[in-house]
Amino acid sequence: MKIDARRLPAFLRDPGACRVVLLYGEDTGLIRDRAEALVRAVAGRLDDPFLVAELAGRDAIGRIAAEAASLPMTGGRRVVRVRDAGDAAAPAVQAVLDSRAPGLVVLEAGELPARSRLRTLAEGAADAAAIACYPEEGAALENTIRATLSEAGVTVQPEALAWLAGQLGADRAATRRELEKLALYAGPGGQVDLDAAQECVGDFAGLSLDDAVFAAAEGDVQLADRALETAMAEGAAPVQVLRAMLGHVQRLQRARAAMTDGASAEEAMRSLRPPVFFRRAPSFKRALGLWGPAVLEAAAAAMAEAERQCKRTGMPDATICRNAVLTLARRARRAAER
Repeated sequence: MKIDARRLPAFLRDPGACRVVLLYGEDTGLIRDRAEALVRAVAGRLDDPFLVAELAGRDAIGRIAAEAASLPMTGGRRVVRVRDAGDAAAPAVQAVLDSRAPGLVVLEAGELPARSRLRTLAEGAADAAAIACYPEEGAALENTIRATLSEAGVTVQPEALAWLAGQLGADRAATRRELEKLALYAGPGGQVDLDAAQECVGDFAGLSLDDAVFAAAEGDVQLADRALETAMAEGAAPVQVLRAMLGHVQRLQRARAAMTDGASAEEAMRSLRPPVFFRRAPSFKRALGLWGPAVLEAAAAAMAEAERQCKRTGMPDATICRNAVLTLARRARRAAER
């Protein structure tokens, strides 16, 4: 069966009679978070040697059914955590389901196509579950940011929340690390404002990513290329880069619309929420002078299409991402040279 977003929090707290859970998708940090939540829900802790068995690699596939059928000496329900699972594990998982083994098998996989044997098996069995794990965005990401900070007794202002949602989300583990750092900075009972968010999270891959995004929009191809290489070396995923570039283009679109209504460039920039960071304002203003509404619309469509291509199995996502961003940068440079 498939577990939708509404049922997911309750399921992670208590998977009930479910005996196989498949976690798959492109957000490895989110997969790990959800796997750990399931292990804790059933076994109480991650490192219990009697209740938790961890398997990895093709050689361990043959042990899945035996581990799931094992009865712990201390009582309780055994959890078998299988890392790097793929379609090769499907026969072993079928054996678990056929045998009615009492343990819970948690499978951590990467991206799986809809016709994957393992995914088809988990989605079709009544006592198995398939949970897609893709980078959060929009309201879901904002809720995660609020909840994570709230756990540390910290609140966040709306402008800071919007800015953080634009920087984070490509990987749950990286997002959590940055939010934990931000919560430590604010302290229990503190509040995160825009300045604090940019001060703490700005030195993450997002800073190099911001460098790449702003440089591309104003036509500085060499700086965009260097900053993009740095951002990706620091952990920025291709999809994260493309979403950041798309978000920047959309902010330029909103500012251009305000200018069409009679606002000056400065007024248009101040009207954005969150407002343009003062150190980035000159770059943003230069970009506004290069891009017209029709060209911005085409650029936004190009970023969205590049993201779709990156999500196709087997596609060279880093190459697609780099080509899309640098094509945009070269287009801006040609506009600047006219």
